[in-house]
Amino acid sequence: MRRLRLRSLIYGPLATAALSMAALGSLAGPALAQVAHADTIRAGRFDAGKMWTFEYAPADYFSESYDFDANEAWFERARMAALRIPGCSASFVSPSGLLATNHHCVRSRVSAVSDPGEGLLDNGFYAASLEEERPIPGYYADQLVAIEDVTDEVIAASESAGRRRPAPVDLEPIQARLLQEHASESDSVWVQIVPLYNGGRYSAYVFRRFTDIRLVMAVELSMGFFGGDPDNFTYPRYALDFAFLRVYDDGEPFRTDHHFEWGADGVEEGDVVFVIGNPGPTTRLTTMSQLEFLRDVQVPVQRAWLSSRHGAFGEFRAAYPELAEQLDVRNRMFSLSNSLKAAVGRLSALHSYEVMAKRGDAERQLQAAIAADAELQAIYGNLFERMDDLQQHKTDLAPAYGAFYRVSDANNDSRLIRRMSLVHEVEQAAVRGVGADSLAALRNSLLSLGDHPPALEQRFLTARLADFERYLGADHPVARAALFDGSPEASAAALIAHSALATAEGTREAMAAGGLAGDDPARRLMAAWIPAQVEFADAFGPLLDEEGELARDLGRLKFEVYGRDVAPDATFSPRITDGVVRGFEYNGTLAPPYTTFFGIYDRHHGNPGEVDWQLPDRWRSPPAGLDLSTPLNFVSTADTYGGNSGSPAVTRELALVGLNFDRNIQGLSRDYIYLPERGRNVMVDARAVQAALDHAYDADRIVQELVTGTLFRTEAEADQVGARSPR
Repeated sequence: MRRLRLRSLIYGPLATAALSMAALGSLAGPALAQVAHADTIRAGRFDAGKMWTFEYAPADYFSESYDFDANEAWFERARMAALRIPGCSASFVSPSGLLATNHHCVRSRVSAVSDPGEGLLDNGFYAASLEEERPIPGYYADQLVAIEDVTDEVIAASESAGRRRPAPVDLEPIQARLLQEHASESDSVWVQIVPLYNGGRYSAYVFRRFTDIRLVMAVELSMGFFGGDPDNFTYPRYALDFAFLRVYDDGEPFRTDHHFEWGADGVEEGDVVFVIGNPGPTTRLTTMSQLEFLRDVQVPVQRAWLSSRHGAFGEFRAAYPELAEQLDVRNRMFSLSNSLKAAVGRLSALHSYEVMAKRGDAERQLQAAIAADAELQAIYGNLFERMDDLQQHKTDLAPAYGAFYRVSDANNDSRLIRRMSLVHEVEQAAVRGVGADSLAALRNSLLSLGDHPPALEQRFLTARLADFERYLGADHPVARAALFDGSPEASAAALIAHSALATAEGTREAMAAGGLAGDDPARRLMAAWIPAQVEFADAFGPLLDEEGELARDLGRLKFEVYGRDVAPDATFSPRITDGVVRGFEYNGTLAPPYTTFFGIYDRHHGNPGEVDWQLPDRWRSPPAGLDLSTPLNFVSTADTYGGNSGSPAVTRELALVGLNFDRNIQGLSRDYIYLPERGRNVMVDARAVQAALDHAYDADRIVQELVTGTLFRTEAEADQVGARSPR
C-alpha cells in the first residue's frame, strides 16, 4: 500500500499538483530553503536512474517499453556474456573467449606488455597468430554466475554482533557457504557481498574469475584517445576507443556459450540499446544537505587537488620528457585529467538550479510519505534532521578537510610528507609497545617507499605546503611551520635540501641511526601538522561512520517505500541500463546521433600541429577500401557512469553494436541525477571497429572470428578462408 501511495505522489500529476509548497513547507529541512522557486520543477520518474540490477531485473518495464520478451533467459544471457575487468567492463564476443573493451581500459597494460623499444602504446599492437597473444601479468576478468539476496543473513550477523543496523560484519560464513555451493575443480570462484540502497539490501554476487588474460589487439594511443583531454566528456566525438583481449583456460582459448553476436549492421536513430557493465559509485540517494556539502566543500577540494597535481606532472613532463615517459607519466596524467574534468562537471551540476530543484522536490515527497505513515514516522521521523546536523558538523571541519585531503597519496603527492606520517606511526607504535612483527611491518612500509625524481618531489611538496596555507590560513600553526622559509616553493626546497626524509637512502640511514634527528627540519612541521591531522581524523571519522548508518536507514526507507521501481546507486557491480539512440541540442545547434570517419580527417586537418588531433602514420591517408561515411561514434540516452567504460551496447537480439567509452559534459550530472533529455553516453560503433580491423590493421583473423564465430590460429588461415557472411 505504501508503495502505491508514494508512486501516485511521484508519478501522478494531479496528486503531485495537490502537494502545494505550503503543505510541504513544514517538512522541508533547512537545506531545501536555499533552492529558490523549487515549486516550479518536479522530480521525474527516473531521476534516480536506470542502473538496474540483475536480481531486480526490470522485465516488465523492458518488455512493455521496447516490445519484446525480456524474460529470465534473456537477462541471463546478457549477464553471462558481460564481464568486469579492473576499473572497467568487457564482454565475450566469440565462442573462443575473445573479449571486447575500450582501449583506455587497457592502456597501462599495453605499456606493461611492451618489450623495450616496441612502444606499443604509441604504435599499436595486433597478434597475427594465437601464439602471439600476450599474457597480461596480474590481470583478471570476472563473470557473474549467481546472485543471492542475503539481506536477512547480514542483518542477523549484525544483530549477533550487537549492531543496531545492518552492517557488513562477519560475512565469512555467507561467503563460505556460497563458495562451497558454486566452486568446482576448474573454477576460480569468489563471492562479493554488495550493499544496495546504501546497505538497505545486500546481495551476494558469485563470480568466476579468469586470470589468464592475453592482449590480442590495441589501436594506437592517438586513435584510441583521439581528441585527448580537450575532447574528453564531449560530443560530437571521433575516437576509435577499442581493444581486444582473450580469456584462456588451461592454456587454451576459453570456450563459452555465453557471448554476444557481432552487430555488423549497427543501429540507427531511435533504436533501443542496452548497456551492460559496472558503473562506479553514484550518490543519487543522498539528501539535499549531503549534496550541499559536496557542492560547498568536497568537490571544490577535489577539483583543486586534481588541478594542482596534474599541473605538477605537466611541468615535470615538459622539463624532463624522456624520464617522464619512463615513469609512465602520460597515463598518470590521463587519469588525473579525466577525474579533474569530471569534478568540474559534477560541480557544475551541483550549482544547477534544475538539478537541485528536482532533488529537493523528491526529498520533500519522501518526507511527505514519512509524515503520512505512523510506522514510518516512528522509525524515520528525524532522519533528515539528523543528516542536516551531521553535514553542518562536517562543514565546520572543512579547512582541515582541504588541508589534509589525500595527504597519504604517495603516487600523486609528496613522498617526504608521506614519510613524515610513517615516521610518526613508527614512533607511536614503539611508545605503545606493539609487537615486534607489527613494528617491523610499519618500519618496512617506511623504508620501502621509493623516491620521486627530485624535480617532481619539489613540485608535489610545494603543492602540499600551499594547501596548508590555502585552507588553514597563513596564521595557522601548521601553515607557519610549513612556510618556515617564506613561500611554499622555497620552504619545499629547504626541506628537500636538509631533511633526511627527502630520500629513501636518507630515511634508511636515519632509521639505522636510531630515528629521525631532533634537529631535522621535518620535525618542526611534524610537531604542528601531525597533531592537527589526528585531531581532524578523530572528529571527522565518527561523522562518516554516523553518516553511513543514516545512509543505510535512508536506503531501507526508500526501498520500503519505492520497492524496485527505483534503481539503487551504482556500486561498481554488474548493471543493465536501457536507452535510445538520439542526438541532442547543444550550443545552439544539433549534435547528430552518430559521427563518421570523415570527422577524424576534419579534426586532423583543421587542427594542424595540435597533438591531440594528430593521426598516426597508418591513418594519415584514409586506408584503402575504408568508407569514410561509416559510423564511428554514436550516442544514446542510456544511463552510464565511470566504470561503464568498455561496456557492450547491445540490441534486443543481444547483438553488440557498440562499446561505451564516455559521456558528454551534460552527462556529468549523473553522479547525482539522471537527466536523459540532455545527458548522453558515447560509444564507438561496431561498424567502425570492423572497418578499422579490416582496412587499417589487416586483422582478418579477428574480423572472421567476430562475424563467423570461428577461431583462426593464424592470419594466414583467415586470409585463406576469405570473407564470410555474418552469423
